Amino acid sequence: MELSESVTHKNGRLRKPVVSSSDMGERESKLEVECDEEALLPNSVRADGQVKACHGIKGELGNVALLLFLYVLQGIPLGLAGSIPLIMQSKNVSYKDQAYFSFVFWPFSLKLLWAPLVDSLYLRRFGRRKSWLVPTQYLLGLFMLYLSVTVDAMLQTDGQSGPDVITLTAVFFMLAFLAATQDIAVDGWALTMLSRENVGYASTCNSVGQTAGYFLGNVLFLALESADFCNKYLRFEPQERGIVTLSDFLYLWGIVFMVSTTLVAVLKKENNRHHHTKKKPKEETQSVMETYKLLVSIIKMPTVFTFCVLLLTAKIGFSAADAVTGLKLVEAGVPKEQLALLAVPMVPLQILLPLVISKYTAGPRPLDVFYKAFPFRLLIGLGYTLLVWWTPSVRQEEGFPVYYYAVVLLSYAVHQVALYSMYVACMAFHAKVSDPVIGGTYMTLLNTVTNLGGNWPSTLALWLVDPLTFKECQGAPGQTCGSVEEAGLCVREGGTCVTTLDGYYVESVVCVLIGLCWWMFFGKRMKRLQAESPSAWHCRVVK
Repeated sequence: MELSESVTHKNGRLRKPVVSSSDMGERESKLEVECDEEALLPNSVRADGQVKACHGIKGELGNVALLLFLYVLQGIPLGLAGSIPLIMQSKNVSYKDQAYFSFVFWPFSLKLLWAPLVDSLYLRRFGRRKSWLVPTQYLLGLFMLYLSVTVDAMLQTDGQSGPDVITLTAVFFMLAFLAATQDIAVDGWALTMLSRENVGYASTCNSVGQTAGYFLGNVLFLALESADFCNKYLRFEPQERGIVTLSDFLYLWGIVFMVSTTLVAVLKKENNRHHHTKKKPKEETQSVMETYKLLVSIIKMPTVFTFCVLLLTAKIGFSAADAVTGLKLVEAGVPKEQLALLAVPMVPLQILLPLVISKYTAGPRPLDVFYKAFPFRLLIGLGYTLLVWWTPSVRQEEGFPVYYYAVVLLSYAVHQVALYSMYVACMAFHAKVSDPVIGGTYMTLLNTVTNLGGNWPSTLALWLVDPLTFKECQGAPGQTCGSVEEAGLCVREGGTCVTTLDGYYVESVVCVLIGLCWWMFFGKRMKRLQAESPSAWHCRVVK
C-alpha cells in the first residue's frame, strides 16, 4: 500500500491518494454512463409541466448542497475502511490478515457488475434513484450502529488470538459494497437533479464531497483517536485515550446516516422530467441483459482484449510499494495518525497535477506519458524500500525528528507526480478510443479493468509478505519461528523471534524486476495500440 493509499483510497492504509485516483476516474466515467436525455434538458420543469428557466447556479444551490452532502456521506465508510489496516497493524496482525482485509477495497472496482441493475430496477412512484439510495443509506447507518457496539471486541487482542479479521473484513466489505451502490445511485441522480447548464457541478460535488468524507473518516478520525496526538496538540492534561474512539465515531455517523436518509426520503422529490417530455430517456430503453451483452461484445474486440490484459498486469511492479510500505512504516513505529496527516499538504498537489499533466496527454499519443513515467515510478518504489530500511535507525525516544517527516513527505510528493502522470495518460487514452455511441459504458469498463489491475496485485503482495519472511529463535536452542505456534513456543522457552530476512524487501526487488520486464516487453506493445485505427476500437454490435 503506497503512502498515498495508506493516508487515505486504493485506492485505502496508505492505499489511495486522498481521493483514490483510480476510483476518481471510474466515478467520472460513471457520470457519463448514466447521462439521461432528461438530465440534459436546458431548463427545469415544474410539476405542472411548465418550463422554468434556470439562471446560473444560484437557483440550484440547494441541489448542489444535497449532492455534496451525499458524496460526503459516501466517503465516510471508505475513510473508516482505510483506517482499519493501520489500526490492525499497530496490534501486530499478520500480513496474511491484511491481505484478507484488502478485499474490502474491491467493491468500487467491481461495481460495473451490478450497476445495470441499479439503473434498470426501481419503483417508479418512489423515484428511480431514491429506490436504491434510501435503502442503501439506511443499511449503511444500521451497519455503523452495529459496528459501534461490536467493533471494539473485533479489534481486541486477547492472549494468543488477535483481532477478528474475518468478521471485520465481512462487515467492512458490506459497507464498501453499499457505498459503491450508493455511488451509482447518486451519480445518476446528479444528472437529473441539476439542469443542463449546471450539470458540470456534479463531478465537482463528487470529487470534493468524497475527498471531504474520506478525510473525515480517515485523517480526522485517526488524529482524534490517537491519545498522543490529542495530548500533544489538543489537551492541557494528558489522558490515556483520544478524544473519540472508533465506537463513538461509528455511532455518530450511524445516527447521521439514519436521520439524513429519512429527511431525503420524505422531503426531497426526484425530477421526473421525462414524464413531461414526449421522448423517453435513452437509458430506459436498454434492458439489463442488453447492457451485459454490450459489455461482453466490447471485451471480445481484439484491441480491447489486449489492452485489458495489459491494464490488468501493468501495476504488478508497483504492488509491494503501494500495498505494503505504509504498513511497514507503522510496524517500524511511525504513528499512524502522523502518516494520515501527510495527506493534508498533498491535496493542492493532487488538484494541480492533473491540470498540468493533461497538457501533455491531450495529443494523439497520451500513452507515451504513461510509458515514460513507468520506470520512474518503479525507482520510487525502490526509494520507498530504502525509506523503510532507514526508518528504525532514525527513531528517537521522543519519536521521529522533523527532517524524517520531511523526507517522507518529499517521497510521497514525487510518487504522486509519477502516479498521476500514468493515471491521467490512461484516462486520456480511454476517452480517445471509447466508441462515442456507447462512450459511458465503454469508459466505465476500461476504468473498472484499470482499478482491478491495481487491486489484485496489492492483495497478492500483502499475502506473500509472511511466506517470504524468515525468522529464527534466539535464546531458546532447538526452537524455530516458522509459524505462529512455533513463535509462541519460542517465547515460552525464553527465546525471541528475530527476523533474518524481511519478505517486504524480497517482494520489492522482485516486483521491480517484474515491472522492468513488463516495461521493456509489454510497454512498447501498449504504445503501439495508439497506432490502431479508430474502427479497431468501435463496437460493431447492433442493439
